[in-house]
Amino acid sequence: MTTRDIGIVGAGAAGIWTAWRAAEETSESTDVVLLEKTPRVGTKILASGGQKCNLTTTLGPRDAGPLYGDEAERFLRYGLWTLQPSELRRRFDAIGVPTKEAHLQKIFPESERAVDVRDALERETREAGVEIRLERPVQDIRFEDGEWTAAVDDGRNLRCRRLLCCPGGMSYPGTGTTGDGYEWMTDLGLDIVEPVPDLVGLLSPADWVHELAGVDVQTVEAQILDGEGRILARRRRPIVFTHQGISGPGAMDLAEHVTRPRTERPDESHQRTLALDLYPDIDHDDLRAMIVDAASSPGACGVWSVLPDGFPRSVFRAACQQIGLSGKGLMIDDLTADRRNKLIHTLKRLCVPLSGSEGFEHAEVTAGGVALEQIDPESMRVNGIPQLYVFGEILDATGPIGGLNFQAAWSEAEVAALAVAEDLSDS
Repeated sequence: MTTRDIGIVGAGAAGIWTAWRAAEETSESTDVVLLEKTPRVGTKILASGGQKCNLTTTLGPRDAGPLYGDEAERFLRYGLWTLQPSELRRRFDAIGVPTKEAHLQKIFPESERAVDVRDALERETREAGVEIRLERPVQDIRFEDGEWTAAVDDGRNLRCRRLLCCPGGMSYPGTGTTGDGYEWMTDLGLDIVEPVPDLVGLLSPADWVHELAGVDVQTVEAQILDGEGRILARRRRPIVFTHQGISGPGAMDLAEHVTRPRTERPDESHQRTLALDLYPDIDHDDLRAMIVDAASSPGACGVWSVLPDGFPRSVFRAACQQIGLSGKGLMIDDLTADRRNKLIHTLKRLCVPLSGSEGFEHAEVTAGGVALEQIDPESMRVNGIPQLYVFGEILDATGPIGGLNFQAAWSEAEVAALAVAEDLSDS
């Protein structure tokens, strides 16, 4: 069996980028082989962003970093500065995929076609001399006699001097990401943070939530509450009610707190609630003043008519129902002081009971994976294991919706490609 210089497992966003860049950064005589278990490369690229591919963010490394959380920010800092979002856009433009800015700091290809992103990357990768082997599901990886072997189920194994593993996580398993890599990493003695669905719709048992299916709220702060009503996390992004619960970026960005609820004390409940602040720019006192001022004015008026615009009336009616009021035709004069206070509190914290998430089948990413302290962030090498690089969604580093997870994948892949090229030149 011929030993190749670089073997890469997984032709998703991270795999195809690092294959292309590793081939560019090494000599023409360097063999780069990319293995993919499905019949095509970049399947999740094609499915992303409603098939439009939100490929990065308008934010720079300094502002984007904190959105990944403290530990992941520290890990990703080197990569985000090595391949910044602005540089990523320049490179895509250079290979025929100009980009454009969109709402909520998102960047899309100008064509709004994910297939253009995937096709450009595949073309550049092949032209750089990478050998792409499709429909080659890897069963395990092993290190013997100074070389790595990626064992394929049909026996057509890949032997290589440097192995780069980016097989993905468990989200959208229909695209081929079925968590295979976790077992390989465990067999190598690495610690795995339990993988759970993230960036996924949340389920609610409440009928009133289901009745609002299709209704969206653009200006809202979503909050995850623990069993005692404390705010664990918050995200100011749009939400949408569904037949099963709540979706949209505001809810999906908080999903890990539901799919993997952490508790600070042994006696703390794992129960989670999603609270919606329907007036995030207006505090309780200002809302109260609006209603009190209207009550002191001559003539009858409805409560809805004195409240600022901001969300659909159907949501207002649902909020009223939660405190025993009729939202339809509710008049200012109908509000006692107690009712007024309850209504204001509900508009600032409309509580949605939760019962779980839509699961990996609908999750955009996987939270959890290979614990970050085992990986060198400036090379993506695995600490203590020779000639092995691990990166992409298999790592325990995820960010919110908005191109941040693709950016992390591209940046990690760039770091790995530069590192493996340097390793080969020194050997």
